[in-house]
Amino acid sequence: VPRVVANGKAIYRGKIALEEARQRIDEVWHPWHETVSVLMDESVTLFGEAILFDCHSMPHEAIDTIPHPRGARPEIVLGDRFGTAAACDVVDQVEAAFADAGLIVARNSPFAGAFATQNYGHPSRGRHVVQIEIDRSLYLNERTIRPNGNYRTFRKLIDGVVAEIVGIGRKDMSLAAE
Repeated sequence: VPRVVANGKAIYRGKIALEEARQRIDEVWHPWHETVSVLMDESVTLFGEAILFDCHSMPHEAIDTIPHPRGARPEIVLGDRFGTAAACDVVDQVEAAFADAGLIVARNSPFAGAFATQNYGHPSRGRHVVQIEIDRSLYLNERTIRPNGNYRTFRKLIDGVVAEIVGIGRKDMSLAAE
């Protein structure tokens, strides 16, 4: 059970109880990973590849000190473990979808990808994982943990990006009618 975020800031005040940690592992962590593993296997069997988008909401402060080539701070950080978790063309397409929507995108800094990218991302075996970190200040008041004034607009923007990225890797999958 994670105790700190990327910048070393504690998630909890103090420790959580051992029984609570075990319960989270048994009731959330194991079932989630078992399901992901099965779905990745099924996708590779049916389509020859699987693409997992592991989406996260990052605190704005996580990117406060990250430089960006265009001078602005990234709003989206894509993690592919420096090319080891997903084929470059897959990540390029994800980046293009966000950039085309007007968002500033960075790769692998400050988040290169966590357990899911490392565990499930094997592009040479047709298994691609891209971690997507979204700056939560784009849609959330981080102090009150409530949607901000940009929430509805951002939701529509993200709906469009998601519609685009879910098509990555799809080939003509229609079956001929007999």
